[in-house]
Order: sequence, then structure tokens, then C-alpha cells
Amino acid sequence: MRLSVDEAFQKYGDRAFSAAFSVCRNRMDADDAVQDTFIKYDSLGMDYESEEHIRAWLLRVVVNRAKDIAGSFWRRNKVAWEEYMDELPFEEPEDSRLFEAVMRLPDKYRVVIHLFYYEEYAVGEIAEILRLREGTVKSRLNRGRKLLKNMLKEEWDDDE
Repeated sequence: MRLSVDEAFQKYGDRAFSAAFSVCRNRMDADDAVQDTFIKYDSLGMDYESEEHIRAWLLRVVVNRAKDIAGSFWRRNKVAWEEYMDELPFEEPEDSRLFEAVMRLPDKYRVVIHLFYYEEYAVGEIAEILRLREGTVKSRLNRGRKLLKNMLKEEWDDDE
């Protein structure tokens, strides 16, 4: 199975951007990661088992590309993700606070939290995408949830 680049981008471009943004934490780097991913998708011309396989492949590649970009020298000279918070659409104010808390998590927790809750992948699928053991994914989810709970509890306590 193969989707055209336009079809793949239309279906999965937003999800790819969201995953890349969760790693890079800024719009320009996330855009670069997404662009590189779809260029690679087009140039490889591979056949996939299903649309789910295409989605998983795109997310794996975009996360890996985003990690490469995030670790580069140029990354240190970019604008911080906090400056883009006003541009991101949120339905409820709580969504914005939760997103900010997720973005403050260390990379290894932020990525699995994003894939699990925002992309709705199962633990096994996340393990395949990130090439980790399921136990590692479960552990990172658990630790990430605890960190989020503590961050949000502190915010809640500060608001009172």
C-alpha cells in the first residue's frame, strides 16, 4: 500500500508536526523535521502493509529526525517553545496548562506521553515506533505521569 505524499501529508501532517514539536519544542525545527520526513517518504517509494504502518513509520521517522535536530548545535540558537504558546490553539485554558507541563518534561518522558495520550498509541506500538522495550515505555509513562502530577499539583497549590 502506498499513499501519495499529498494524501499522507493531509492525513498525518498535523500529527507528525505535533510529535516533532514535542521533541524540538519550537515551530521551525518541528517544521524542518516534518519536511525532511515527508521528503524521505516520497524519495524511498516504499510499499507499506497498511495505513497504520504508514502512520507509524512517519511518526518514527519524524521523532528520530526531530531528535537529530534537537541535538544539533543550531538548536541552541533557536527561539524557545514558550514564545509560541500564544499561537497554539487550545479549546480550554486547562489544555494550555497541561500542554505546558508536558513540554517541561524531560525528552524521554515527553515523547512517550505525547504518543500515548495525544496520538493514542498503545504501549506496544510506542515500543515499536521508538524501538524500545514495552517495559521501558511503561516505566517512562509511569514516571512521566508522576512528574506531571507533581507539576500540576504545585501549580494548583500556587493558585490557591
